[in-house]
Amino acid sequence: MGQYVSDFHGERHRFADLRDVLAKASPRRSGDELAGLAAESDAQRIAARSVLADVPLIRFLEEPLVPYEVDEVTRLIHDGHDDAAFGPVRSMTVGALRDWLLSHQASTELLAGLAPGLTPEMAAAVSKLMRNQDLIAVARKCRVVTAFRSTIGLPGRLSTRLQPNHPADDPRGIAAATLDGLFYGTGDAVIGVNPATDSVANGIRLLEMLDDLRERHHIPTQSCVLTHVTNAIRIMEHGAPVDLVFQSIAGTEAANAGFGVSLSVLREAQEAALALNRGTIGNNVMYFETGQGAALSADAHHGIDQQTVEARAYAVARTFRPLLVNSVVGFIGPEYLFDGKQIIRAGLEDHFCAKLLGVPMGIDVCYTNHAEADQDDMDTLATLLGVAGVNFVITVPGGDDVMLGYQSGAFHDALYLRSTLGLRAAPEFETWLERMDMVDRQGRIRALNPQHATMRRLLAGKSGNA
Repeated sequence: MGQYVSDFHGERHRFADLRDVLAKASPRRSGDELAGLAAESDAQRIAARSVLADVPLIRFLEEPLVPYEVDEVTRLIHDGHDDAAFGPVRSMTVGALRDWLLSHQASTELLAGLAPGLTPEMAAAVSKLMRNQDLIAVARKCRVVTAFRSTIGLPGRLSTRLQPNHPADDPRGIAAATLDGLFYGTGDAVIGVNPATDSVANGIRLLEMLDDLRERHHIPTQSCVLTHVTNAIRIMEHGAPVDLVFQSIAGTEAANAGFGVSLSVLREAQEAALALNRGTIGNNVMYFETGQGAALSADAHHGIDQQTVEARAYAVARTFRPLLVNSVVGFIGPEYLFDGKQIIRAGLEDHFCAKLLGVPMGIDVCYTNHAEADQDDMDTLATLLGVAGVNFVITVPGGDDVMLGYQSGAFHDALYLRSTLGLRAAPEFETWLERMDMVDRQGRIRALNPQHATMRRLLAGKSGNA
């Protein structure tokens, strides 16, 4: 479509194409610098944003960032675009969309109707014109509700993934961490284990253990062993109790191929999981994980900045109506998000873009030990996400994942968010906590001692109708 040009404060800036404008308009981050895509100066960054603000939204349909002919994610985005839903904003520029999103006219209902009409590139573009408070304000108005055995994403609710990983996949260690998390009221989004050994046999063993624990205590949640999707298909063929099918995904066909997955494989897995009919109140059976830097690390980003290509992954996710999606925002490392400031910004971007596109987004508020970040940064991000209406966060024992070797949220961090922001667990799970005498009438977790009947029952592994 030709070059984009800006005269900014007496200096002319030229941008080769729409990809270049988007990359140069991005807030500073180490991944874009590593890829040679970042703005060379703050002046160039602001010039790119001024150009981007004037780009008509329709341009993103006319100028695909990755050619339609070579990328199935591009074909998914353009073939699945809802032109009728796009109608209310068709005549807008990126800057005008930003202004409208921040207005009182952009209600929760209108935003839900708009989601199928927006492409990931549009969402990423408008996010680059927003301050952190803008990302929070708009995301807070976006509601994406899903259900399986518990309902996730309702107003006034904050759900949690209970992540009881173990370095040797010891079922006793996983069970102990699971019970610890349940005593803190976590696990209403999913009890999800990253297996240390990613095999069909090990997946079956862990799934049967988790399902037995859930059934014995009548826990209204879902379990998941985060094995590769092809393993999940084989596990279902063996008749094992699969609630959710998990897969890491990215925003280009080549990056997904690096994960060993394609859209056709995801469809096969979704159909197999739906056929099991294990959900009690809903049939959202997929669980996806994403993260800025995934496509760049696989050299499959097609010259697109890492935040925009990350948003393209959300088009893949929403196609399969998942129960859960989360960005592991600080997990990939400082090569892509260098410090706490970059991780915080990226977490808010990921949440905003996903919710705007109609994706049920959660965040793993996390960092690796070689990043320039600490727990204070994560407290800040978690609090901001709670205000922004994040669907769920990930919690691990002590905030330290001993299997994956990174820092995430702790069980008590979820208590902090719920109590400080007036949020509660998923309604079905909260009812179970009440029956188990684990919360008071305000939904606050009780301090249980070893003699409490519920603790004795859970620790003893006895069945009983709570």
